[in-house]
Amino acid sequence: MPDGYTEVERYWVDEPYTFVSIIDDTRMFHYQVAEPSLTTYEKEILERVYEDLQDVLTLKDTSKADKNAVLADKTLSLFERYHALLDVASMHRIMYYLRRNFRGYEKIDPLLLDPHIEDISCDGVGVPVFLYHTKYRNIMTNVVFEELELNSFVIKMCQKSGKQISIGEPMVDATMSDGSRLQATLGREVTTRGSSFTIRKFKGDPITPIDLISFGTCSIDILAYFWLAIENGKSIIFAGGTASGKTSILNAVSLFIPSLAKVISIEDTRELTLHHENWIAGVTRKSFTGGAGEVSMYDLLKASLRQRPEYILVGEVRGEEALTLFQAMSTGHTTYSTIHAGDVQTVVNRLENDPMNVPHAMLQSLDIVCIQVQTYVNEVRVRRSNSIVEVTGLDARTGNIRINEIYHWDPAVDTFKQAGESYVLNSIMQSRGWKQDKLVSELTNRGKILEYMRGKGMCDYISVSLVVQAYFLNPERVLEAVRNDNLQEMISQHL
Repeated sequence: MPDGYTEVERYWVDEPYTFVSIIDDTRMFHYQVAEPSLTTYEKEILERVYEDLQDVLTLKDTSKADKNAVLADKTLSLFERYHALLDVASMHRIMYYLRRNFRGYEKIDPLLLDPHIEDISCDGVGVPVFLYHTKYRNIMTNVVFEELELNSFVIKMCQKSGKQISIGEPMVDATMSDGSRLQATLGREVTTRGSSFTIRKFKGDPITPIDLISFGTCSIDILAYFWLAIENGKSIIFAGGTASGKTSILNAVSLFIPSLAKVISIEDTRELTLHHENWIAGVTRKSFTGGAGEVSMYDLLKASLRQRPEYILVGEVRGEEALTLFQAMSTGHTTYSTIHAGDVQTVVNRLENDPMNVPHAMLQSLDIVCIQVQTYVNEVRVRRSNSIVEVTGLDARTGNIRINEIYHWDPAVDTFKQAGESYVLNSIMQSRGWKQDKLVSELTNRGKILEYMRGKGMCDYISVSLVVQAYFLNPERVLEAVRNDNLQEMISQHL
């Protein structure tokens, strides 16, 4: 360890090969990746095997094979051919680097394996890679790229994500194989410090409503409200700033969609994960040459309306697709989407002006707006549903949108408070022919189920989906299972 530094924490990311050390120099924290060290002889063997393997693996069809097993088998064959004088430990160290470089993402592979990392950012040549760590926030690493190495790595990352990057088209947005979002630039055409990339890591098990409760993003009452609203076809827009949790909450509450309903999702990069069989997942495509072959969100949304969907999910509205989305709402389709905006008035302003141009009268087709914020509670970065607002129509006198805030977050005590009576719940009550006590019992029952699942740690998206589906089909059976404390057993029979 360098002089003047103290180690704060150490943990494995790829045991027994790679660990991370968080060190402190009294001014800031540093993120140090520690990988196996190689002797000069081992480095020479590694370079030679790496070059030869590129030819060997190209000639072999590995599409249906266990790729790690093939890699190990071919590597051992080359060791024998070279008559390499290597002990078992040396072989394992070399195999680690070969697996990391062929199957993983080279220098940044340990960063992608670290569950505490949310974002990875390389800002240019010779600049340390920066991370956003859930515990230490923005932190600098000891990973640095040289120019040719970085250019080659960016091209490789894009190709592994199914995209091409070049000097002619030096910017790419892509989805990596694990679902993480990649934004990359090549060379010094658009980024003067050289090639760059930013990776927003994908959570392997998608965030669910139970996770939102555990994180404090929403209260049980808010999620019971969303559950009832979504089940009854109310349209919602989730608004907020960058990294405020808009897509996460959209993905989470979409698990409340009835199991057999036809769902179509439309995204630039795949992020939504639903446990629904009757689901078409649409993704946009850039043009091949000069505009030919491009499939935009607008194209996908237009096509989706011909597929008789009951629920339409749009990853984010930015342009002309917003008008089509509101036309879909006006014709009775239930839609969910996200938009960059910090409050309800900004949402309205963005929707009504270029490039969205949604007519003022159409905005009353929207039922609910949820404003998400990223903030700090006790010096810890958190995401909160700052305000849940209902759109109740147009004011006959002024022509302005009438809104009704139903829930808001109180930052002083970090709790959620009900602000008023719900117009949406009253409309559900009337359309279903319920009495007031029936509406209250429905909300109470859903709250009990969510509270029970949180207490039992039933937070994976499959379990949550199955419980929601079971409640939709047979509410009494689910409530009885909660009372008898055997909901997990009931759900496990369906897995």
